[in-house]
Amino acid sequence: MHYHHLYAGPDGESHWREVAVTVEERSFAPPAKAIEISETEPATGTLFLRLAAGWDEPPHPTPRAQVLVCLRGRIAVTASDGEQREIGPGDVWRMEDTHGKSHHTRVLGDTAMDCLIVQLP
Repeated sequence: MHYHHLYAGPDGESHWREVAVTVEERSFAPPAKAIEISETEPATGTLFLRLAAGWDEPPHPTPRAQVLVCLRGRIAVTASDGEQREIGPGDVWRMEDTHGKSHHTRVLGDTAMDCLIVQLP
């Protein structure tokens, strides 16, 4: 498993990197058998978000550190350094570019993009 990580470097430029998720087998819900799971990460809230088909906004930083899980539709996200990634169903995007030159997001195709957002402390 992996997620797309968008962050701002010391120069304020936003960049992408792919981060592997480490899982290990352990007991999670006894008496069920052990399963492969990652470490727990604290969260402060969750919300659902929909971007309508055709949505295309000016570049902006994320308002807070958060993780987006795409449920339906596709978006193109361009970091300020010019690298673009497509986020689609099942993709996980960690946003941490809370300052700097930001990113640009637009919905691809004629389907809205639905997602779950987990806000981080």
